Amino acid sequence: MGVLTYNFIRTIEIDDRPLAHLRSVIFAKLRRGESFSYSWENPVERGSGRSSIWFSPNVAVTFEFFESREIPLNPHWIRALTKAANSPAGLVLVPEPEPAPARTERG
Repeated sequence: MGVLTYNFIRTIEIDDRPLAHLRSVIFAKLRRGESFSYSWENPVERGSGRSSIWFSPNVAVTFEFFESREIPLNPHWIRALTKAANSPAGLVLVPEPEPAPARTERG
């Protein structure tokens, strides 16, 4: 279980795999100087409901991972998350797409 810390005051627990993909999208948007929202559902033990934060290049954000090794990224998931981040609703954690089936050559 990883942790995203926003502006030193808000922490969000997210599994390492989705957190690695979110980090990739968030860093790419911040490198380009883009601001955007991120919304998520709160777990029942935190009162349910939804929360949102606003990312901008001047807000500190840290990512901490439980796993010590780098997580391989799924480019299809990165594209899906980027598409969400660029939408009016902002970034939300969409499910990871299944990998495309391997193409077979005809003989």
